[in-house]
Amino acid sequence: MAERRRYLSVRGGEWVFAVIGLPLALLGGIYALTVLYAGTLLSLTVLGLPFVAAGLVGARGVGAMHRWLVGRLLGEHVEMPARLPRPEGAVARGRAVLTDPVAWRSLLYLVLRLPLGVLGFTAAVALPLGCVWLIGFPLWARLLEAGPRPATWLDATSVPLGLLILSAVPGAVRVLSGANRWLTRLLLSPARSQRRVQELETARATLLAQNTDQLRRLERDLHDGTQARLVALAITLSLADDTLAAAPGPDLVRLRTLMDRARGQTDDTITELRRLTRGIHPVALDGGLREALPGLTTTAPVPVTVRLDLPERLDPVVERALYFCAAELLANVAKHSGARSAELEASAGDGRVRLSVRDDGSGGASPGAGAGTGLTGLAERLAAVDGALRIDSPPGGPTVVTAELPMRL
Repeated sequence: MAERRRYLSVRGGEWVFAVIGLPLALLGGIYALTVLYAGTLLSLTVLGLPFVAAGLVGARGVGAMHRWLVGRLLGEHVEMPARLPRPEGAVARGRAVLTDPVAWRSLLYLVLRLPLGVLGFTAAVALPLGCVWLIGFPLWARLLEAGPRPATWLDATSVPLGLLILSAVPGAVRVLSGANRWLTRLLLSPARSQRRVQELETARATLLAQNTDQLRRLERDLHDGTQARLVALAITLSLADDTLAAAPGPDLVRLRTLMDRARGQTDDTITELRRLTRGIHPVALDGGLREALPGLTTTAPVPVTVRLDLPERLDPVVERALYFCAAELLANVAKHSGARSAELEASAGDGRVRLSVRDDGSGGASPGAGAGTGLTGLAERLAAVDGALRIDSPPGGPTVVTAELPMRL
């Protein structure tokens, strides 16, 4: 029901955008052409560069308004580009504006938006009005002409022609709305270099936060688990020493009990240390993913078919990321999917490595609402090593989750 309401909202927004888009497109196109024309004329004077710089700053603002309008009416979320840098000094600021790719792309957007705005208004307003005139042409002709009027071929064809054109109007509006979305994504979103910088900054922040959380968790486990076990072991050994020093002789039964307890505490401590070190670097990865991934499936509660095509060792960081990705995806299959079987496939080629986990469960998997948790957290951790996560999980299944990373960082 919510999807239906969203669909109707977007479709209604497309018509509103087509109607109000014409005056905005006219104003924006006139503004952009004026900046370019006047800037060219003034280029030989001292006013040329300041005029163009001011025009580019204004183009940024007008582009932001169009980006908001496209998001509001067409349902297309476009990321905001980076802010305009503000270095010290008027000359440096002017140079920053004149070399700002966002401003120039916004200016180009306003020029190209003009014909799209005209076409959109034509499709949403002019065509329906023309269809109404065609459908009612026989009636208009009889009302406007006095006396009897013989039927013509136009009377016979105007009604079906009007209905045919009218039926094509919604499709034309949708096509032009798609063109506006594409143009907005192309020219009003961050430039590729800026987007790459933003992705790297986000990935770095995610990686730092992840490492900080891992260190805190490791410290907590050492303090609450391993350290407590070692303290208990020390107390047990102290009690054993007191038993040996007792007079007239040691209590052998109590001593044996204490030594058994010390041995058990030692085994528990060793197990705890192995668990902690496995979380830092899995021993299974010493032989590479070809040996490590099949080991993950042995503990899975459902049968898992493994298909590997990894002709060479990958970068250690990539292997570690894929190993923990496979472990988490298989754990999700066990906890959430209700699947009876699963498939794990990994292949490498063309400088990329792909790992996919498929199950025949109930489907409906989606990124969690909280950042850093579930599939969302997994996608963030993969982004830190220039990877991506794709989820295909329609209701009813099957679910296919694919991780793709570069073979070398």
